[in-house]
Amino acid sequence: AVGSKAPDFVLIGQDLSASSLADFAGRKVILNIVPSLDTDVCAASARVFNEKASAMDGVSVLVISADLPFAMSRFCSTEGLQDIVTLSMMRSRAFAKDYGVLLQDGPLAGITARAIVVLDESGTVTYTELVPEITQEPDYDAALSAVA
Repeated sequence: AVGSKAPDFVLIGQDLSASSLADFAGRKVILNIVPSLDTDVCAASARVFNEKASAMDGVSVLVISADLPFAMSRFCSTEGLQDIVTLSMMRSRAFAKDYGVLLQDGPLAGITARAIVVLDESGTVTYTELVPEITQEPDYDAALSAVA
């Protein structure tokens, strides 16, 4: 919720190392939470945030999904995305549960809804968007305004 401290997390980077929210302390953070980079809408959001991230000082953009780190690495390499950090939930769904984005039923059960969470330098939530339809892109302008 806006105004609350973001829950810490441990997610897995492309090199299979663990990453936590504490690794980004002192920076504004955009959490671009997506079901899978292998879908058109998720891929599009990663591209948009990568493009915007290159012009934002002091802001880290984390793209978080259930994809394996190997697939994330291949995607970023193929797409030339160097300004985002991709993190995988491959070892635990705790992140999705803690952030309230875990899909509980249906064909996509076990992965995340599409959502944006923006944090200030102290890890306080300043903006959230739970995209109402999984096939819709998030409101990029609103998320970017929250880190301006």
